[in-house]
Amino acid sequence: MKKLKQKYSALIKLLHIKILTVFSKRKAAEKALQIFRTPAKRSRKEWTELFKKAEKKEFEFNGITIRGFRWNNPGKRKALILHGHESTVLNFEIYIKGLLDKGYEVLAFDAPAHGISEGETLNVLDYRDFIIHIHNQFGPVQSYLGHSFGGLAIPLALEKIQHNNTFRIALIAPATETTTTINRYFRLLRVKNEKVKKHFEDLIQEIDGNHSSWYSVSRALPNIKAAIIWAHDEDDPVTPFSDALKVKEQNYPNIQFVITKGLGHNLIYREEKVAKQVIDFL
Repeated sequence: MKKLKQKYSALIKLLHIKILTVFSKRKAAEKALQIFRTPAKRSRKEWTELFKKAEKKEFEFNGITIRGFRWNNPGKRKALILHGHESTVLNFEIYIKGLLDKGYEVLAFDAPAHGISEGETLNVLDYRDFIIHIHNQFGPVQSYLGHSFGGLAIPLALEKIQHNNTFRIALIAPATETTTTINRYFRLLRVKNEKVKKHFEDLIQEIDGNHSSWYSVSRALPNIKAAIIWAHDEDDPVTPFSDALKVKEQNYPNIQFVITKGLGHNLIYREEKVAKQVIDFL
């Protein structure tokens, strides 16, 4: 029943955009951008004992309450967990336990509009500033782990955080290129009108003066001094391996790649061998 409701809701949104396209390409683009920023579902995963026993933390960010967890304060090094779109930090228990075993202090907050945090929408600038806020309030954070959308936000945040080569970043199936994400989104919407897409791009540029291609892991990498481990699956249908491969071919000396096969977009961060490599690196 839940999946049926989600499918029905998606059809209604698609129909709304198609109707708006007839009357105003700009209005259709505005609706598409609103949907793009709004998670279709919010994870309500049950807390395990690890989270029940954690120190509960919250703070105000952009007028909403952010909620999350902290363990082992103070630890010898601080690590921050960043989840992906429509996910939650509750999915990263294997990493939290591994980092705690190393004596690290671990921070994990659900992003705006996700999990137990408030909010209705999330864009990459908000996610970037969310990371910077945590670094300033609870840090300094020296180790970062991000999956998917979280993996895109980390390099953008570190461009604005003073750091050096002692920092460590783990990117797991990061959303490498926002342009790729937008192209996939429009295919899913089945909106083929190029004028709507042009207005969509214009709306993004009006936010911060940057084209969607600016919101890119590959663009930010030359500004990142931290050591990076990058795990990506060749069969990832959400964040294509082809985008990661272009980065790999640049042979950055500070990036170590872990390439898997058959794990897709989500199983890769749950796979024990991948998790162990990431934890050891961090």
